[in-house]
Amino acid sequence: MKQLVAFDLDGTLAESKQPLDPSMAARLKALLDIAMVAVISGGDWPQFELQVISRLPPATRLERLFIMPTTGAKLYRFCEGAWQQLYAESFTPAERTRIVTALEQAVADAGLVPAQLWGPQIEDRGTQITFSALGQQAPVDAKKTWDPDQAKRSALQATLAARLPGFSVRIGGTTSLDITRDGVDKAYAIDRLVEHAAVAREAILFFGDAIYPGGNDDPVRAAGIDSVRVRDPAETGAILDAVVAWTR
Repeated sequence: MKQLVAFDLDGTLAESKQPLDPSMAARLKALLDIAMVAVISGGDWPQFELQVISRLPPATRLERLFIMPTTGAKLYRFCEGAWQQLYAESFTPAERTRIVTALEQAVADAGLVPAQLWGPQIEDRGTQITFSALGQQAPVDAKKTWDPDQAKRSALQATLAARLPGFSVRIGGTTSLDITRDGVDKAYAIDRLVEHAAVAREAILFFGDAIYPGGNDDPVRAAGIDSVRVRDPAETGAILDAVVAWTR
């Protein structure tokens, strides 16, 4: 049994920007009884509070849970009865301006301004800037049909990678791109987990739905961490049921 099980969030533990369903929350509670758990995602801390923290059942062992917003550029732990931020790899004002300017121009050049938007397309999360093609509050059904083959985002990713040397541009979620400093990706998050959880790399297992070239989960696999690619939260749940049952 691995000592620490790490997860992507959207598409792996829950639908895009949706709260954990009660069965998944119960599975995480059961897993935390036998291992440490980390959740690594492009969302910021308020999104984790909404999707994960608020959904966990009473008596969940929160002290064993590592929350890593903005692709691991931040880390939160439950210490002395409260959630505390342990680090944040924040952009400088100059970096922020450079990224937003390049992103706005690339989106305009590609014509990726839809007829309807549900909130802003660009969100500055301090340590990560995220482009959400249909807006930050777009409904799940609309997002699933916008770029199912990732062709639109792959083209935008290539454009931005050429315009933003020194930064990492990754496909995330169903309609988004995440931009961080170069080297700040989910493999970086794993390195920080090794440090803060005091576990060996071979003691970590990772689950993600975007484990493919260019996907924001793929750096974990490429870094040599044992990884499981899942289709959706339902498959994650089935595997976790088997893992927890096997340890009992």
